Amino acid sequence: MTGDRPRVVVLGGTGFVGAHVADAFAAAGHDVLTVARRAPAGHRHRFTALDLGGTGPGTLARLLDAEDPVAVVDSTGSSWGLGPGRMAERCTRLSALLLDALRRAACRPRLVHLGSVLEYGQPVAPADPRRTPAPDTAYGRAKLAATRAVLAAADAGEVDAVVLRLVNALGPGLPATSLLGRVAAALAPAARAGVAARVTLAPLEARRDFVDVRDAAEAVLAAAGRPVTGRVLDIGRGEAVPVRTLVRLLVQVSGVQATVVERAGPAGWRAGTRWSCVDPTPAAAALGWRPRRDLRRAVTDFWHDELRRYSGDGEPAAAGPPRQRAP
Repeated sequence: MTGDRPRVVVLGGTGFVGAHVADAFAAAGHDVLTVARRAPAGHRHRFTALDLGGTGPGTLARLLDAEDPVAVVDSTGSSWGLGPGRMAERCTRLSALLLDALRRAACRPRLVHLGSVLEYGQPVAPADPRRTPAPDTAYGRAKLAATRAVLAAADAGEVDAVVLRLVNALGPGLPATSLLGRVAAALAPAARAGVAARVTLAPLEARRDFVDVRDAAEAVLAAAGRPVTGRVLDIGRGEAVPVRTLVRLLVQVSGVQATVVERAGPAGWRAGTRWSCVDPTPAAAALGWRPRRDLRRAVTDFWHDELRRYSGDGEPAAAGPPRQRAP
């Protein structure tokens, strides 16, 4: 420990979700070490550069013992822009490496493993962790394999672990390859120049559960300190929101006059997931957690963050009053 502050290690702590997880622990008084291949500019926490894809379990075990953390968060497995083969490597192999390292380490931290709603496949009602998952995407299958490995290790008494299955997260730092990231990429220069924008997207037919990434991070913080070993808890808002509604909301808060065109094109790996929703009640009971931020706040804060990044001066670019033409 550093003084009286308990230590936490966040693997993948520079990614979209992992960075917010690190912030949540730091805000709660923890000394946070983030581990990733490289630190982005402006990174706010202690950092160790480690390519987990080329690291042995002994090296990682020694790092964990040197830190002696109260919790380790597995936020690896980011899939943005990856093909199916690399998804399996990033989502399954890295989690297996961490489990092997924890078996070798002398310390025994709580492991919070971040799973995905896509592990369920295509439910016709709110997803139920008791139901046998049937993922229909390469990402879902890879994440499910990692979840099962974590639960097996917890059942065997090898690790103290809990799995949080996250729905789609929104908020500041959302990747440019996400749906709203692509929309913002068209809106931001238009806002800066004071001109109209045209946004072309694949058909916006899906309905999905979304949660503010900062709420998801607070769920991870809660899971690190609650007696929830060996469980799977779903983290979401419990409502399937049309993705078209989110696009309209982003255009509205941007104040940009925009035309959104929906046009069929090459299907991405998420295209088959037309509906997703979870029941957040078990997480509320087990963690004392509920989402505190609505989706308007998540989208608005994402937009303001995008403008700051686009302008490069730390101040939002000026945008006029809402006058959009949305789908």
